Amino acid sequence: MNKKQLRQEMKEQLAFLTKPLYEEKSYSIAKKLYQDPKWILADTVGMTISNPPEVDTYQIIRKAWELGKKVVVPKCDPETKQLHFRKLDRFSQLESVFFGLYEPNPLQTIEVKSDEIDLLIVQGLAFTREGYRLGFGGGYYDRFLMDYHRETYSLAFTMQIVDYLPIERHDLPVDKIFTDEVVDIDD
Repeated sequence: MNKKQLRQEMKEQLAFLTKPLYEEKSYSIAKKLYQDPKWILADTVGMTISNPPEVDTYQIIRKAWELGKKVVVPKCDPETKQLHFRKLDRFSQLESVFFGLYEPNPLQTIEVKSDEIDLLIVQGLAFTREGYRLGFGGGYYDRFLMDYHRETYSLAFTMQIVDYLPIERHDLPVDKIFTDEVVDIDD
């Protein structure tokens, strides 16, 4: 099965998550993240603004703010296919962009360099136990991760963990995946 087919199949599976189950599983994943030592020590955390069926990051952003952490979220540059992370202090600094996604408004936020991000939470549609991920097809995170050398985590529902993904030479695994069940990354 190719990447396009895998993306479609995973989106169809995730569509069966009811709102209550989505919220319950997202909360379970977030609670596990909050207990992680790297999360606890991170001053600056990078993550996307979730769009269902992705694991809810709004609650994680709120928790980070409560803990005094700096939250940075990506702004996509469609011309260069690059991510630029910007500091988010409140949700009203977001703007709706293509496909109904929310990104930081560049007029209301400041850019943060990648080496200032202590922990990066990387989104994806499907993941292997080895930490490889299938993204949404733009390659933005693949390009960003080439020059990012700190801790990378992902958040996933257990159904997003698969036995096989087509891995390409440029693909980099995340260090840890948090799910509603325990998933160990093979080193």
